[in-house]
Amino acid sequence: MREEMDSGKSKKMVFVTVGTTCFDALVKAVDSPQVRHELWSKGYTHLVIQMGRGSHFPSKFSGEDGSLAVDYFTFSPSIADYLKSASLIISHAGSGSIFETLRLGKPLIVVVNEDLMDNHQRELAEELADKKHLFCASPQTLHQIINGMNLDSLVPYPPGDSVPVAKLINSFFSFPDN
Repeated sequence: MREEMDSGKSKKMVFVTVGTTCFDALVKAVDSPQVRHELWSKGYTHLVIQMGRGSHFPSKFSGEDGSLAVDYFTFSPSIADYLKSASLIISHAGSGSIFETLRLGKPLIVVVNEDLMDNHQRELAEELADKKHLFCASPQTLHQIINGMNLDSLVPYPPGDSVPVAKLINSFFSFPDN
């Protein structure tokens, strides 16, 4: 990937991941003109969507007309390079995706899949959002979160600090804190 676009504007890539699941609501949300406009207005130039098992295929745009360039794929042996090169990550609420992104120190918007039963992922995402480590959205509110986000307000997640996660898990399963 080139670091600069021909126009001289710095490349700022947004990477979206749904993991191995089907999360068409998230893919449709990032494919919407509202979300693409909000990302472009925040200075992002490229949007790469890992759509997993979903059936909604996003619209591809080259960005040659001065708009947000959009590309997608279903699966990759590793998304590590995408995560490392992204300026912003929009992810499903899987704990592996969340903590891998936080470990890299990347700004993160977690979009909760409201169709899941017994949604412990929402609790994890909201807890980390309350602590200002990430932003939390639903597919319906994603464009509003992007519009209002201030990346400077995020607090880095302390590496190797498993105590908050352990407390959240203990709370979820009603185990006593030690």
